[in-house]
Amino acid sequence: MRIVRFIGGLLTGLIALVLAVALFVYWFDFASSMAAAAGIGALGYVFLWMAFGLNLLLWTVAGLLRLAEGGVRKALRRRPEDLQRTAVTGGRHRERVLVGAGGPGGGVALAESGPEAGAANGAVSTVEPGGDLTEQRLAETTIAVIIPAHNEEPVIDTAISSALGLFNRWDIYVVSDSSKDATAEIAAKTGVNVLELLTNRGKAGAIEAVIEEFSLTENYDGVLILDADTELDAGYVEGAKRQLLDQDVAAVAGFVVSEWKPRERNIIGRIISAYRDRLYFMLQYFMRFGQTWKRANTSFIVPGFASVYRSRALREITVNPPGLVIEDFNMTFEVHRKRLGRISMRPDTKAYSQDPFTFKDYRKQVGRWTLGFWQTVRRHKVWPSFFWVALALYIIEVVLVSFLFLVTVAIAVFVLIGTFGGEAVAGLPYFSDGFTAVTAFLPLTALMIGLLVPDYMLTCVMTMIRRRPSYLFYGLFFFPIRVVDSYLSLRMIPKAWTAKSDGRWSPPTRVNNKDKK
Repeated sequence: MRIVRFIGGLLTGLIALVLAVALFVYWFDFASSMAAAAGIGALGYVFLWMAFGLNLLLWTVAGLLRLAEGGVRKALRRRPEDLQRTAVTGGRHRERVLVGAGGPGGGVALAESGPEAGAANGAVSTVEPGGDLTEQRLAETTIAVIIPAHNEEPVIDTAISSALGLFNRWDIYVVSDSSKDATAEIAAKTGVNVLELLTNRGKAGAIEAVIEEFSLTENYDGVLILDADTELDAGYVEGAKRQLLDQDVAAVAGFVVSEWKPRERNIIGRIISAYRDRLYFMLQYFMRFGQTWKRANTSFIVPGFASVYRSRALREITVNPPGLVIEDFNMTFEVHRKRLGRISMRPDTKAYSQDPFTFKDYRKQVGRWTLGFWQTVRRHKVWPSFFWVALALYIIEVVLVSFLFLVTVAIAVFVLIGTFGGEAVAGLPYFSDGFTAVTAFLPLTALMIGLLVPDYMLTCVMTMIRRRPSYLFYGLFFFPIRVVDSYLSLRMIPKAWTAKSDGRWSPPTRVNNKDKK
């Protein structure tokens, strides 16, 4: 059975790769011809690459530089020529290591290590702070887990069980934000710490309350904020602690992975989950990985679903300022604005998040996230920094691409109506003249190829990576979701300056994973 799955996955990857390459060649050739015919030359190629995102390309390059730098450092650590000499005698490996300032005359004593070195080398220090020292520091790093929850009865037990697999129960703190269901009771039965708020304060207010109630930033080195619909990967804690060993790190951003359980979802839920999986993969590997390179440090989001803040940084952060609908963008901006340290992200801090099951819940969630981003921009305004230069480039691209995308969609709808509407629309005032003018410059074929093909190419790439052939089908329905995303990106800009938010939230439809297994 395992061999069959391997062969099936390999064939899926090959088919998706061939399809992606064929679509790219066709799209690029068609778009280049259109650009040449329109006489826009080099500028046309800029717009072509904007179909994939200039920020994505920029930070992908930064991510590759980060990988290259990491590879060079590993190579140098393997050959510390100024401290270590290696010789081979009689087929046995010997190392000569500096151990101190030496005896009279300033000489340096050398000790040999190997099978025959014995107890005489007990005082010899290793060249690198090797495994034992690192493991000791990891063991000494303490992290508290906060799980804010509001009416999360279906999933709270799963989140707690996930945390209990990696933490002691006395290090887990559930804060029930005035839940009307059995959230607090279920949490209490697991033996973890539970704080029940009588007044609904919102997620940020709940986090603030539990930190103050248990003095978490005074008693722990770091605080993990974990959503009630999230499950931690087995390697999450070690990955987070290893990143916190770097004292410059103020926050460790969790690496979100969409929960893929298609049997638990209807067709709409599967499309949403597949779309989110593609989106998260692209943003994290090709954008945030580069943004969290220590030489850049421009990531504008430490996602609130499963991320760790160093306690000394968290003490300086205003977690719950008035007027914000969500907390994670604001907390990230605070790290940059107050220069509390850098943000770290690596794929070894994975956590699995449950995506919305309905299109209505998806729209509400994305609207809330987008509103929170623009509210945070409004609150912090602009300050001189490299962070804001990168953020400005991102904002410009989001606004411009969203606007152009929606305009192009509107033009495509207009052309579709004119193409298939017949005499019913041809007689409308000015319609025929407008239709003729638009199609002379942008025929229906060009609109469809420009809107659909680049997006589907990305789906083919994701199908190859995940080896999930069903993505080739679900990807056909991603287009309406992109329209909603673009609309909300623009719609929430004025709302961020007019809407009053108190941070209260109601969770979307949840599914109890344990009941489904």
